[in-house]
Amino acid sequence: MFIQPWDAALDDAEWQTWIADGHDFGILSVNGPPGQAPIVVPTHFTVDGSTLLIHLARPNPAWKAIEADSNVTFTVTSDYAFIPGPWRAGTDTPSTHGVPTSYYAAVQFTCRATVVDEPGAKAELLRRQMAHFQPDGDHAPIAPDQQPYGRMLPGIRGLRLDVTEVRAKFKYDDHKPVEQRTDTALRLVERDTALDASTAAQQIRRRNRLGTWKP
Repeated sequence: MFIQPWDAALDDAEWQTWIADGHDFGILSVNGPPGQAPIVVPTHFTVDGSTLLIHLARPNPAWKAIEADSNVTFTVTSDYAFIPGPWRAGTDTPSTHGVPTSYYAAVQFTCRATVVDEPGAKAELLRRQMAHFQPDGDHAPIAPDQQPYGRMLPGIRGLRLDVTEVRAKFKYDDHKPVEQRTDTALRLVERDTALDASTAAQQIRRRNRLGTWKP
């Protein structure tokens, strides 16, 4: 992932807060066999310290690739929007000369994967995930000897992704003038399609922290 200086995370707390703010679905990318494309799996995940927890169905083709090479990438992307060219034209530039772009936030984790197959360990991994996704505890006990999860555990495998590197990108035109970024955020709110509102919120948040970007 290419990151311009003005798109970089301002500190670790920025991307950590963004992930914690409900961004818990991403893409697992695994090296495929020689001569074949990478295997890509969309899935929810849970953060456990410096480790990401996920589980996949046992028939998933990713397992064979992970066992061959445990180096994987997990990417989370959201708060994205297409920005039309006229919105980005400078005050002394014809609107049709403005160049469109995409705004988005992305966090890319480089990880070393460990497969979790032991029933008790898989149950514990699922309990940690459920504590995040269903914190009210409105589910049956998750244990190898209790139903319904006990009979379902053999059908999945757990995965611990120990994070070795994090690269975060917040691409919101921070190198442009403050007035222009403010105008773009207002246009996004007015257009209000898909993720326009959350994209505008990210742009305003970055603007408030950065002001005028300086190298």
